Amino acid sequence: MKPLVLLAAAGLLWAATPAQAQRKAKTATTAAASFQRLQPQFGGLTHAQAEQALGPAFLTKLASSFPSRAEASQFFSTKGYEYLAESQTDTAAYRFNLAWVLDPNNADAYHGLGIVTSTSAPEQSISLLNKGLTLAPTNAFLLSDLGASYLIRYQQTNKKKDLTTATELLEKATTQATPNAAAWQQLARAYYLQEKYPQAWEAIHKGQNISLASMDFDLITELKAKLPDPQGTIK
Repeated sequence: MKPLVLLAAAGLLWAATPAQAQRKAKTATTAAASFQRLQPQFGGLTHAQAEQALGPAFLTKLASSFPSRAEASQFFSTKGYEYLAESQTDTAAYRFNLAWVLDPNNADAYHGLGIVTSTSAPEQSISLLNKGLTLAPTNAFLLSDLGASYLIRYQQTNKKKDLTTATELLEKATTQATPNAAAWQQLARAYYLQEKYPQAWEAIHKGQNISLASMDFDLITELKAKLPDPQGTIK
């Protein structure tokens, strides 16, 4: 999943400040007790409501280790992805919320919250990822994660429009400059669901050429039952 790779290096930018900023974040627990700090956007608050709930003094202190609130926001979204990589979803969600309240124009904050909710609440995930995509319309990983969320919803509701939207987003994700192996594998799933088996195999191989770790072996097993690998390389 993109952010875990793309933003790993971003954390290095703040190597001198994480401990101090993290300690300040922990002091927000009491301030945030009046609302749902682990729910996206603190339980659906507007940005103004979230700022008021946390308090301007706390937010000023939280951002004081950084040149700007925008850079503080980027730090916390980066930490959120690191916690996701460690399967600490609650901690990640809170960091993404802090990133959002510090800078509502940080696409990574919406992206992270969209990932957090992708399996439990695909409707909410789609909404959050769309907000992020509005801010970063050519982000290949936002496009692919949004496409994946539409696939999740399609498999729950069987609405053809969701499958069509997912396919369009994933196809667009694979045309961006940044290589995205996961997008190819998700696109293979979308093609499989449309019974486009040769296209599914082609997408699998293109993802494989970028990263072997991206391969969806459950999908490959299902696909082999419909059509053997035309290239003959996956038995």
